[in-house]
Amino acid sequence: MALERWEIDSGHSGIHFSVRHMVVAKVRGQFARWSGTILAEDGDLARASVEAVMDASSIETGVADRDAHLKSPDFLNVASYPALTFRSKGVERLGGDRLRVLGDLTIRGVTREVALDVEYAGRTKDPWGNERAGFTAKTSIDRGEFGLIWNQMLEAGGLMVGERVDIEIEVEAVKQTAVKAA
Repeated sequence: MALERWEIDSGHSGIHFSVRHMVVAKVRGQFARWSGTILAEDGDLARASVEAVMDASSIETGVADRDAHLKSPDFLNVASYPALTFRSKGVERLGGDRLRVLGDLTIRGVTREVALDVEYAGRTKDPWGNERAGFTAKTSIDRGEFGLIWNQMLEAGGLMVGERVDIEIEVEAVKQTAVKAA
């Protein structure tokens, strides 16, 4: 058995999120610094494992004051919790190019299982001879389950910040040298 090791090319990938703001609009953001690895036994994605680490201080929404608030103890508390992590626990084939990756997401020291719905976009060779693979993954989380509970009630009703966070991940991974598994 050989393990294919794929490093996520974060320069050609992205972790994006959106959350309702004041009930009527969505705020979008991303993590600018992150890394990840995919290990696939004999190239079989159904037997793959995924690990990713996001630098909490790299959260960006395009508004400096909001970004500072998201880094504060009200939200990510980056001074105490500098990273968010994801570690897969299993992969389920859904048919065609679709997979479901189950794993543990840790935010602010709180770990919860999440399911990523993944679409495999295929493989290609780049102009330098490297093999690349592409994936799109989506999930939604309840931010309160991770201790992200800051909010304000609006006079007209509803919450300033929505509870559900939608996450979309675009991955372009580069195959590294295959290694024999022990």
